[in-house]
Amino acid sequence: MCKSVWESSFLMPDDLRSSYDNVAGMYHTLWADWYLPAAMPALNKLFFSQVPTGARVLDLCCGSGHVTKEIAARGYAVTGVDNSAGLIELARRELPHVEFFVQDATHLSLPGKFQAVLCTFDSLNHILTLEDLEQAFAGVYRSLDPGGLFVFDMNLAEAYSADLHQWSVDLQEESAGLVRGKFDPLSKIATTELIWFVKAPATDCWRRHQGTVKQRCYPQAEIVSALARTGFHRIETIAAREVGVTSELGFGRTYFAAYAHE
Repeated sequence: MCKSVWESSFLMPDDLRSSYDNVAGMYHTLWADWYLPAAMPALNKLFFSQVPTGARVLDLCCGSGHVTKEIAARGYAVTGVDNSAGLIELARRELPHVEFFVQDATHLSLPGKFQAVLCTFDSLNHILTLEDLEQAFAGVYRSLDPGGLFVFDMNLAEAYSADLHQWSVDLQEESAGLVRGKFDPLSKIATTELIWFVKAPATDCWRRHQGTVKQRCYPQAEIVSALARTGFHRIETIAAREVGVTSELGFGRTYFAAYAHE
């Protein structure tokens, strides 16, 4: 019997699940070819050109492995980390030869050290307090070799100014995705609703998966200060459009590059 489009999947208690777990398949499908092609000029300049091939690299907040795949293809010894078990499951299917861990960025505990850490797609905006953001930076610092490079991007206030409260829709033959965002300028919290309908094989039934994810907007000065307090130096901030991100992805996005002390 078909249980209708309103059935959702909840396999774990809320306090043990990532907000992306229920919509991991939607994330993997909708953003497979969106971030990486647009961001490649920035990543080439700020990361790939600075890190020697063969280096041990951590892809922090790797999601379902879109950027991880590119890092591995370039000959790096890459490890992926994300707090979503659902996204890591998809990443392992795509990249069975890569080592992945399910860990929160604020509580990193990984074997060995890395020559570089990369964190993309405004992932660190999902950390909702400055204290936790600084804790994540401290974990990255502990994970780096002396002199190691940390590159990441975050959305600043401008990125959240286009607050239309309207659904964007992606329709495929076997799925339909809906995304809607809103931003509270007082709390600096952005909330994104994601709904994904997937057609069950060989049936007319559609299953609904739903999730809500939050981000926080931080002033650039706060981010830089938090990096410095955790030990990073040679900190550089670069607007995405200044390093070749010309699509809408570059609107309000800033890249940060910093080094651990040698």
